[in-house]
Parts: sequence; C-alpha cells; structure tokens
Amino acid sequence: MSTSEQSFLSRRLDPGAIPLVIGDVIGVGALLSGGVVFHNGIDYLSNSPVSWALTIVPFLLGWILISPFIGAYSAGAAESAKAAIPLAVRAWIPAAILGLVLRASPLFSGGISLIFGGVILVSGAVVLGLIRWLFFVLVRS
Repeated sequence: MSTSEQSFLSRRLDPGAIPLVIGDVIGVGALLSGGVVFHNGIDYLSNSPVSWALTIVPFLLGWILISPFIGAYSAGAAESAKAAIPLAVRAWIPAAILGLVLRASPLFSGGISLIFGGVILVSGAVVLGLIRWLFFVLVRS
C-alpha cells in the first residue's frame, strides 16, 4: 500500500470509532432481519438461513465498502453525535444504493422496487441515526 493510501485510510478509520462500527453493523443487520421476518415469518430465519443471509449481505457489503470513504468512522465521528449522525446518513445513502444495485444483479435474488428502495433508504438512515444517538447518550455521556 502506498503512503497516500495509508494516509487516506488512517484519516478515515479511527480506532475510537470501533464501537460505532459494531453498532452500525448490528443495526443494519437487525433492520434487514426485521424486514425478512415481516415478509416471511420468524421461521424463515431458521428454515432458510442462506436466503436470509443473501438478503442482508448486499447492504452490509455496501455499508462496509462505502462508509469508510465517506468518513463514517473518522475521528470526528467518534467525538459527538452531532458529527456521527450526519456522517452515518451521508454514508448510508450511497451504501444502500450499492446494496440495491447488488440485489438487482444476478449475484443476489430478490430484485428491487421503487418502494423497497425508498423504505431501505429512509429506514436505514433512521436506524443508523438512532444507533449513533443511543451510543452517545448511553456510552459517552
């Protein structure tokens, strides 16, 4: 890795933001799992674990690939809710779009619809904002 790449990543990935990473991944996973349960019932999680995972993976992959570049885990994100929440929302929009594109591809089943896209964009932003707000209220207060 070149020095400029190391410098870019070191500015985007602050060790103090590790709790945010954990919370964000759990929040996005829970949101998507909730949607799976809503549409398929609770038994689907144990009866079709691969299908369940294939529903979640495109969006988690989108989040993992996009969020560091937007600065969702930069030093500023780990300092206050005022910085962390907007960074998460700004990162979620392109991450969710990437997740939708992946879901529409032959790699994943399920397809997409305009309504589903809107629900994912809005509900993901709300969940990430809520997770980060709770983190700063409960842990950093």
